[in-house]
Amino acid sequence: MTHVRKAVFPVAGMGTRFLPATKSIPKEMLPLVDRPLIQYAVDEAREAGIEEFIFVSAAGKGALEDYFDTAAALEQRLEAAGKADALAALERTRMPEGALSFLRQPNPRGLGHAVRLARKLVGDEPFAVLLPDDVIRARRGALAQMVEAHARTRGHMVATMDVPRSKVSAYGVLDVAGQNGRVSVARGMVEKPRADVAPSTSAVIGRYILEPSIFEKLETLGPGAGGELQLTDAINADLPRAGVYGYAFEGERFDCGSIQGFVQATAAFALDRPELAGELRGFLAERSAQLRQVA
Repeated sequence: MTHVRKAVFPVAGMGTRFLPATKSIPKEMLPLVDRPLIQYAVDEAREAGIEEFIFVSAAGKGALEDYFDTAAALEQRLEAAGKADALAALERTRMPEGALSFLRQPNPRGLGHAVRLARKLVGDEPFAVLLPDDVIRARRGALAQMVEAHARTRGHMVATMDVPRSKVSAYGVLDVAGQNGRVSVARGMVEKPRADVAPSTSAVIGRYILEPSIFEKLETLGPGAGGELQLTDAINADLPRAGVYGYAFEGERFDCGSIQGFVQATAAFALDRPELAGELRGFLAERSAQLRQVA
């Protein structure tokens, strides 16, 4: 049994970059090929051994709860019609009894605040945090890689990837003290530094494994950048006690919180599907040729 059994999914964001689509549909329910974004995050957590799934949601996000509920009428109709493939596709939306919890974040007060709301459900054990906007295409899920490494290091662990120095101001960045394979030991984290003062190009993306001591810091810290409770600030404050490690996961990350990243992820995951790849490659090649002619 994994030592990390619980995961928190902050899903209270409004998804304004995807308006008007997100006017009535939660951003996390937008389909990436034929699965909503939230399913990719949940599947990754399951692969890592997560048993309890805690969603920090908001008003207007009821579709997330409905998605993981049983659709008895739909299943009966599919069964009567002999649509075994469609029934099988619904299997991954089923959750064991008692495995799913929903909390409300009434006001958008930052990632740290969203995590803090889960304190009673997490209890006194290490837990994962997954941001569904960050979709990771990997042979083995990024969180599963991290859980294995965390069993050796303990402490707080964040997923990292190397980015061009010109882009570090869009990320939290590790101040790296040492490296051992994919694991780095950090002196701390800097939120969105200027390129000329960034301590490294090791950028933090939306996967965390946190020790329960983080909650004490989240309770006592005041608002940080943007007037929000920043998870980065809490991790830094807890560094002397818990330590902070980066894990350079193996895989490709897509920022599906942006339209550009979402479109790129759609193409990448579609090309992984044999039944879609051939026709899609032909379409992309034809469209590229047309664009070259216009240019």
